Amino acid sequence: MNLAHLFLRIARRDPDAPAVAVGAKTLWTYAELVARAAHLAAGLVDRLGCADGDRIAIVMENLPEYIEIELASWWAGLAIVPINAKLHPKELAWILANAEPRVCFASPKLARAVVEGGVPAGCRLIEVRSKDYEELFAAEPHAMRAVEPDRLAWLFYTSGTTGRPKGAMITHRNLRAMTYAYHMDVDAVAPRSALLHAAPLSHGSGCYVSPHAAVGSCHVVPESGGFDEAEVLELCRSWQRVHMFAAPTMVKRIVRAIEAGGPEPTGLATIIYGGAPMYLADLQRAHEVLGFRLAQLYGQGESPMCITALSKREHEAAAKAGRNDILQSAGTPQVVCEVIVADEEGRPLPPGEVGEVLVRGDSVVPGYWRNPEATRATMGSGWLRTGDLGSFDAAGYLTLKDRSKDLVISGGANIYPREVEEVLLTHPKVKEVSVIGLPDPEWGEKVVACVVAEPGTRAEELDAHCLAHIARFKRPKEYVFLDALPKSAYGKILKRELRARLLAERGEDQR
Repeated sequence: MNLAHLFLRIARRDPDAPAVAVGAKTLWTYAELVARAAHLAAGLVDRLGCADGDRIAIVMENLPEYIEIELASWWAGLAIVPINAKLHPKELAWILANAEPRVCFASPKLARAVVEGGVPAGCRLIEVRSKDYEELFAAEPHAMRAVEPDRLAWLFYTSGTTGRPKGAMITHRNLRAMTYAYHMDVDAVAPRSALLHAAPLSHGSGCYVSPHAAVGSCHVVPESGGFDEAEVLELCRSWQRVHMFAAPTMVKRIVRAIEAGGPEPTGLATIIYGGAPMYLADLQRAHEVLGFRLAQLYGQGESPMCITALSKREHEAAAKAGRNDILQSAGTPQVVCEVIVADEEGRPLPPGEVGEVLVRGDSVVPGYWRNPEATRATMGSGWLRTGDLGSFDAAGYLTLKDRSKDLVISGGANIYPREVEEVLLTHPKVKEVSVIGLPDPEWGEKVVACVVAEPGTRAEELDAHCLAHIARFKRPKEYVFLDALPKSAYGKILKRELRARLLAERGEDQR
């Protein structure tokens, strides 16, 4: 069944329910949103020649058009390719070339970056709010196309350890499983609630669209198009039953704003946090300031929002019982997937032992777009190898210990060291480099580049080099110049030793 049916169902049952809003003002009801999507779907097919299964790229900051483009694409049997709005033009170009979309919708703010990177042959670039965009709605509306459950719905590009993104092929089946699990395991959402999109719709907040559409929530896009804690607090007073996703750093900023005299978010129902560790002290402070309004989920692009969850009820029970071990866990497996902790041979380990987290079930994607090698390596055993290390307790709570893939999570954004290292190694003065993550009170982790370079090399020139090739948020926040990098007998750089050395020199605890 087409995921677009979730929207159509609400449009029939509660046509006047607010569907999309900008700030405090409703823009479209569900009836209006579905009608617009049916016209836009016809424009994609009849005017732009999109055929069954074609991809539709979206390069935009959070805008209301994001929702109607997603819905129209699914309505027409097409797949969306939401792309991180913060990427460098060269990075945008690589994803567009790999995905080969028939159409790329870009915001006025980002259309120039798409052109600078290069629009691939066979792709039509259309700027939203332009005459070309509005003309698409003049086509006679199409009926919703029936699709098989395993039809591609979302091509989700996630950075890879080789420095090139991988396109996780999320299907209609995957997104429906995610939707069911969300309501059963993560958060109870009432009809006509509000979903506040303060995190990017391209990834962090975009996965929440279908669970909330299923019950008729209004998708509220901040006027700023992003996260501003003062704006979030005001919107949590303008709307009732507000739900939102926030990275731990965003939660900390909201808590600080309230402590500094900001307004009480009277309409806030739930903040779902994830994407990075939430340290116990920060979680306890959030409970003191916000009450028990926080829930946690653990997932990956390859199993969107579906691995484990820790609900608001469980947060409250654990806090009142003094069970810090549960508060520091990632929760228990969600109902639509099976989760184990396994050894290197894929054999399940007993509670208390640390191994790799493996997942299987209807939430797990069938593979990576045009990347059979990565598909075999990550999913060839029938289980999704997450690359995360963890352990279960006797009650089934999963605690994540470390990441086997050297991933750095800064401000909720995934940054792979290999990608940054490859860029720095193209600088003529850099001989060797190792990029690691170190604890940071504001961002959770910060990217630190440990560099062996020619004498006199300055951090400023390396920073400028990074900015010319990768997105600003990926560049190192600090450069440490060394005479040599620690290595094993086989010449492998010992990142764990490097990290421990820097932490010891700074008198910081290892996390």
